[in-house]
Amino acid sequence: MDTARSSGAGAFRLTDRARAAGCAGKLGPADLSRVLATLPAPSHPDVLVGTATADDAGVFRIAPDLALVQTVDFFSPIVDDPFQFGAVAAANAISDVYAMGGEPRTALNIVCFPQRDVPMEVLGEILRGGIDKAAEAGVVVLGGHTFNDEEIKFGMAVTGVVHPDRVWRNVGARPGDALVLTKALGTGVIATALKAGVAPEAAVAESARSMARLNREAAEVALAHGVTAATDVTGFGLIGHAAAIARQSGLTLEIELNTLPLLPGALELALTHQAGGLKSNRAEFEPMVEYGGRAEEARRVLLYDPQTSGGLLLLVPEPETAALVAKLAGARVVGRARSAGPRLIVVRS
Repeated sequence: MDTARSSGAGAFRLTDRARAAGCAGKLGPADLSRVLATLPAPSHPDVLVGTATADDAGVFRIAPDLALVQTVDFFSPIVDDPFQFGAVAAANAISDVYAMGGEPRTALNIVCFPQRDVPMEVLGEILRGGIDKAAEAGVVVLGGHTFNDEEIKFGMAVTGVVHPDRVWRNVGARPGDALVLTKALGTGVIATALKAGVAPEAAVAESARSMARLNREAAEVALAHGVTAATDVTGFGLIGHAAAIARQSGLTLEIELNTLPLLPGALELALTHQAGGLKSNRAEFEPMVEYGGRAEEARRVLLYDPQTSGGLLLLVPEPETAALVAKLAGARVVGRARSAGPRLIVVRS
């Protein structure tokens, strides 16, 4: 589907109303971890996935052969076109269900929008973009909640379903598994450059197309190839999400830096347009990383770039890898899992 169209709002720039673009606006991982560590974990016999393993969504069993997958995600504008922003935000929220191996079914809108200064037509286009993308995913939007806020924000609370025995998690990867990444990196630095008014038009367009693309096909194809662990790459960057899998699976993940797919323009912008979220990601996760060989600094930076509606990171048995990658345009093998070493991640160049 075409996720960009005229909003009727003239030259109004959504990103002018955002302090941080997309998933770069998340709380920093260190601060968030400290708070979450003080909270009680959910305790119920039907909680299959709670907060303990930093998975992408919660999973609650409602029948022997059926469980609910529940997640929520919303953020400030990462593109200027309202319809496109709605589509990207919806794709991003729905992605967590795909990352758990589930099938998304319903959603509720979450909206923060100013009552003054911004045409209400802009809000209408944001909501239409979200509904359009949800429909593409087979998701029914049942309603939602709005709040008067000077900063525009939009997203969804999404519910999906999955068989309790077929849930994908951060846990379960094995030595020898291949790492498959299904989308290119760089949405964060491109969005930061867009907000500054210096992003190349082609880079912005390709980034928007990537963010609006559902992870549905990647998840559906991967279901047939024995995925042992999975996540989607969002606000904590590739390294942050890979480190969660390594930690929970008791492994070290090796990433081949020069194999990583990058969005056009991302490498050129990496050194000059780093969001605060990128810097906090690097401060938190780089101590977990061992670098092997000399690497271009711009490529290292993109390891920590907060992604919005990024791809799936799949751990797949080696014999299944070639068939999986052959079916998914843009997917690449970017590393391997190995027995645990002194660091969670080894980056080779």
